[in-house]
Amino acid sequence: MLDSLKHQFSNLFGQESKNSFFAPGRVNLIGEHIDYNGGLVLPCAVTFGTYLLTAPNNDGVFRFRSTNFEETLDIPLQDSYQKTGKEWYNYPLGVIHNLLAQGVRLQGLDLLFYGDLPIGAGLSSSASVEVVTAFAFDQLFKGGISKLDLVKLTKKVENEFIGVNSGIMDQFAVTFGEAGKALKLNCETLDYEAVDCDLGDHYLAIINTNKPRKLAESKYNERVQECSTALGELQQNLNIANLCDIDSETFDKNKHLISDPIVLNRAKHVVEENERVILAAKALAENRLQDFGQLMYASHDSLKNLYEVSGVELDTIVEFCLNFPDVTGARMTGAGFGGCAIALVKKDSFETFSKEITEYYTEKIGYAPSVYSSEIGPGVIELPN
Repeated sequence: MLDSLKHQFSNLFGQESKNSFFAPGRVNLIGEHIDYNGGLVLPCAVTFGTYLLTAPNNDGVFRFRSTNFEETLDIPLQDSYQKTGKEWYNYPLGVIHNLLAQGVRLQGLDLLFYGDLPIGAGLSSSASVEVVTAFAFDQLFKGGISKLDLVKLTKKVENEFIGVNSGIMDQFAVTFGEAGKALKLNCETLDYEAVDCDLGDHYLAIINTNKPRKLAESKYNERVQECSTALGELQQNLNIANLCDIDSETFDKNKHLISDPIVLNRAKHVVEENERVILAAKALAENRLQDFGQLMYASHDSLKNLYEVSGVELDTIVEFCLNFPDVTGARMTGAGFGGCAIALVKKDSFETFSKEITEYYTEKIGYAPSVYSSEIGPGVIELPN
């Protein structure tokens, strides 16, 4: 893989690449739509992600190229930048803009990106690009930025430069991921615990619906607003800063404060999902995969019926998994509205699972899904060049 990218780099820029970096994508094992509500999530890094090859140039220009997209950008080093259009290179450009604002001294660079994450599938391809860019620039230009500050910087890119009101989970998991471990992350305090995640004789299957999900254009921001509305109404009687500051019992005693039944459902999902994360992390740490699998199914049911971010494609995948004997648990992952589901599948049955779910889904939906098996991998790294 890397040798092929180095060859393409030479052909594109007329010089050899000097440094190589990789940032993974992530799946959230459980705890969906919690990160902007100040609660707990349980993501892990996957073994797919974004590669970035770089070499300095003497022209004071950033040259952006990607093997995944035809659009290119050559732009001089300047004091600041603005997002233009919807092209992929706005993500690394936003990182550069924020590094400059922090006073990091930069110089011209040739950059080649390649990602093997499906775009728009809910596996954090955008966070992967942002983090690999920020990490590479920090290493190359000795910015002295801590990993946590790297996470905050790339979240700011997503929120302010790109314009998506996402939480901090994606960038955190991509940066701090550890092989064989999930991260139980408190999205409010940013405290986290690496939880042993021994999947034993199971693969983590990723099933892409192949229904693209354009996050900035979806109802994601609407859900953020609905949660804000619920919080405001609960604060009439409760001294809380986030929906996840309360448990189910407290929520049930105060739910009458929420006037809109739809907003009530959104808040109910958030509070109960936060509690599922606590139970799920304990189950994984104690190697109780069957219990973890049941929590996955409960999470999907809540996302479908209370939070309404699933859809026929994701539901079709989970329906199949419920009836396949060697699946221990399944749920949608990511923001929803298309994208991916995950499942714990017995390794011995994975090929049969992949074939049969493809047939079932294609018959129901009219086109095929993509099915991957992944392990839990490390966060952003510099690769040997």
